[in-house]
Amino acid sequence: MRYLPKSPADREAMLKAIGLRSVDELFAPIPGEYRLNRDLKVPRQMAESEIVDYFRQCSHENGEGYTSFLGAGAYFHYRPVIIDSLISRGEFLTAYTPYQAEISQGTLQSIFEFQTMICELTGMEVANASMYDGSTAAAEAVMMAVRLTGRRSVVVAKSLHPEYREVLATYATHQGMPLSVTGFGEDGRVNLKELEKAVSAESACVLIQSPNFFGTIEDVDAIAEVAHKNGAMLVVSIAEAVSLGIVEPPRQADIIAMEAQSFGVPLGFGGPYCGVIATREKFVRQMPGRLVGQTTDKHGKRGFVLTLATREQHIRRERATSNICTNQALVALMVNIFMTVYGKVGLKELAKQNLAKTAYAAGQFSKHGKLLFTKTPRFNEFVVVSNEDPYAINSRLLGHHIVGGLPLKKFYPELGNAALWCCTELTTRTAIDTAVGLMAESERSARSSKEEVAEVVR
Repeated sequence: MRYLPKSPADREAMLKAIGLRSVDELFAPIPGEYRLNRDLKVPRQMAESEIVDYFRQCSHENGEGYTSFLGAGAYFHYRPVIIDSLISRGEFLTAYTPYQAEISQGTLQSIFEFQTMICELTGMEVANASMYDGSTAAAEAVMMAVRLTGRRSVVVAKSLHPEYREVLATYATHQGMPLSVTGFGEDGRVNLKELEKAVSAESACVLIQSPNFFGTIEDVDAIAEVAHKNGAMLVVSIAEAVSLGIVEPPRQADIIAMEAQSFGVPLGFGGPYCGVIATREKFVRQMPGRLVGQTTDKHGKRGFVLTLATREQHIRRERATSNICTNQALVALMVNIFMTVYGKVGLKELAKQNLAKTAYAAGQFSKHGKLLFTKTPRFNEFVVVSNEDPYAINSRLLGHHIVGGLPLKKFYPELGNAALWCCTELTTRTAIDTAVGLMAESERSARSSKEEVAEVVR
């Protein structure tokens, strides 16, 4: 009954309790011209079956049957059906158990296995299991570096996801952390000469992304050398976790901040996703989020416990390493199941498929537009500059149930008509060929219009 309107008898009893005779008398203080004196113009009530049909129709309008070439930090990968089957079990899905993990050995073991696999993937020694997403993980990793070094300023690569930079800027506003941004070169990588000038004895860390926002793989060795010789730490953000199936993990980093959404977490209008921080054991006491350890009880039986759980629920707020570490146990479980299902061999094969689809697509698109950053290795994203505005191209593609690449004018106006395109294992060759063909038509149409204008001028 909690969701149903009050009955007339209920209303009379409530009005009597506050000494009023009618609802009109209750709302009398509101001027008459602002009161609605008629029934709301809403559709009639619907049966459950009608409501289900209504939302099914709406889902068709929301993109069912569309091919998407969007990436930029949120990736469309296949989700094994076993994920939803397992996370829907009551042991995991109840609201309180994942939050109060101290009393749930199953949840604790799941988190422990998650941490173990993340460490194997990233080449780090410890990992947490409780960050909201990749952007907040990157910002928290920077704050962790500030605490560890005792320095305040931070050098950020311009090739880091622009929205990650915005989140970090929000954090930095009231943390007293000056941020300086270093540019990228013609190869799409961090400009090392600029970086050397930007890093100083005041720098707490250098924050980069690899594969970066353009999909290119950064020279982590060279960047680490610049950071470390100045006493700064290196924080590497990874927005596309599938890349670790084939790309060497950035072991030179001091802290890795990762978005694990690609591992079985559905695209959901920005979250919740699955942020992770992985680091070296000597830095663990400054790592935010929960950490689960393995132990044995007095009978020698294996068990799991929260270890160094420096969360605001456990200690004083001013002593907490983070005050925003939301609990992601259920989302981390999705990632856990995904990694278990694929395994080392499966993840490598998945990464190869992404790489192959991207290589084919980039080759086809390069015939009708200029491909940027071609001299460096990339993963599943590439940048194409077209003669026509990419927004106009995308508008035409949409009519053919294709969501085109992400126009970069908002973030990188200096790149002109550039767009970031992404391919995953779910991108078919047919879809790629169709998108390329439609883009070619757009290019021909734009060229023809220019020629007609030139002819009129002559």
